[in-house]
Amino acid sequence: MKKKFWSISSLLMIVLSVFLSACSSNSVNSDSAEKEVVVRIGVQGKTGVLPYAREHQYFEKAFEKVGVKVEWSEFASGPPHFEALSAGRLDFGATGGTPLIAGQAANIDFKAIAVTSDGKTGNAIVIPKDSAIKEIGDLKGKKIGVAKGSSAYNFLYFVLDRAALTDKDIDIIQLQPDEARPALDNGSIDAWSTWEPYVTTAVFQTGANILVSGADLNILTPSFLIAGTNFTQEHPDLTVLFLKTYEEARQYFINHTEEVAQDIASTQKVDVEIIKTVLEKTDNRLSPTTPEFAKAHQEQADFLYSVGGVAKEMDTSKVITNEFVEEALKGE
Repeated sequence: MKKKFWSISSLLMIVLSVFLSACSSNSVNSDSAEKEVVVRIGVQGKTGVLPYAREHQYFEKAFEKVGVKVEWSEFASGPPHFEALSAGRLDFGATGGTPLIAGQAANIDFKAIAVTSDGKTGNAIVIPKDSAIKEIGDLKGKKIGVAKGSSAYNFLYFVLDRAALTDKDIDIIQLQPDEARPALDNGSIDAWSTWEPYVTTAVFQTGANILVSGADLNILTPSFLIAGTNFTQEHPDLTVLFLKTYEEARQYFINHTEEVAQDIASTQKVDVEIIKTVLEKTDNRLSPTTPEFAKAHQEQADFLYSVGGVAKEMDTSKVITNEFVEEALKGE
């Protein structure tokens, strides 16, 4: 019996030792994991709230207080955000509505966590200074540069539809903004469907003309802040903090326009009048996805499906959530 007693005792000691070791290890790993949390934010362009917040380290300062690091990734347009989300390399970003539709169609796991713009004034089709194109119908047979899957891509389809044209009536050239602008300048493309600040920059710098803008069509096409679904589930508090920080930066951005314009112009080596014009034309907001915005986004998805812009119908409400932005805006 004594031998058996010691055998069991020894076994219990071993189990207890392993248990305590595991607890200690888990505690260390848990602490380590918390210290290693990194918020990865995608940014595009140079004149919006996120680029401004990045330049002035709004997010670094806010997340440092909770022991979290911030990493930034630059993208030329919205669609690459979703490639990064799919690959697990991105947590947050800001894009137009069309990339969301394409991302959902590709079954990428994300959430639209807030609306940042009504989208009425952001997009336009730009033509060279002395272009023979005078009206939308003149686009027939022409080469049109556009970033496929971007908000400007959707806008192009809207424009074609207004002129009873389809994508078969034009030659769509897939180009990111840094490729499209030189192509427009040297005549490789006849027109460019793009967004701000590229529209205003082309007008100021080359004398380019706007054939048609989003304001002309008065179409509601909301833009969004997006987040990886897993991140929102694992870190709801950090998701709310992201939105609160965005709102802090946005409030300063819209209430100090002159200072912000001078700041961006100086940093980017761009004429301050260009920046002022862009800021005046841009709708910068942070809000839940209201029924009006939700309806407009669904209609955009339905339209893109009807003209072959996306391959399947979808319920866009499945990727929209307001819980985080409503929490972030409490008391605002």
